[in-house]
Amino acid sequence: MTLSYSLIWFLVGVLFLIVELLLPGFILIFFTAGCWIAGLTAWLTDIGLPTQILIFIISSLLFLFSLRRYCLKTFKGSTRDDHEDPYINSKIGKTALVTKEISANTPGEIKVMGSFWRAVADESIEEGQSVLVTSQESEDGLTFRVKKL
Repeated sequence: MTLSYSLIWFLVGVLFLIVELLLPGFILIFFTAGCWIAGLTAWLTDIGLPTQILIFIISSLLFLFSLRRYCLKTFKGSTRDDHEDPYINSKIGKTALVTKEISANTPGEIKVMGSFWRAVADESIEEGQSVLVTSQESEDGLTFRVKKL
């Protein structure tokens, strides 16, 4: 049983696609397209292997250099630094309600803007008292320093 060139190009393209999914880089997808174009051309016309390889190289490189930058912008997305989260700073200066007692040695809990957060204070504050959020205490943004109103 012999495989046709078009089937071989298709299978090599599938192999490139599998490797692209396993490795980051967004490069091999363009070689997948080049394989499939070479395979489609071999299936539709009667051309030799050297011409098929030339079609593969030209189409792969053409796709790579013309579409990679656009595709990276489209599919990669963007990240943002959590340390500059405007929602963390929006709690500072707000009034909160103590839901678990805060002592000088042990953090308690406050409710501010509809969410519950850990809180520390320089003095003991009983449950049910109102406090003012003065600053963010921890780097993870989950603990705030408060003071009595």
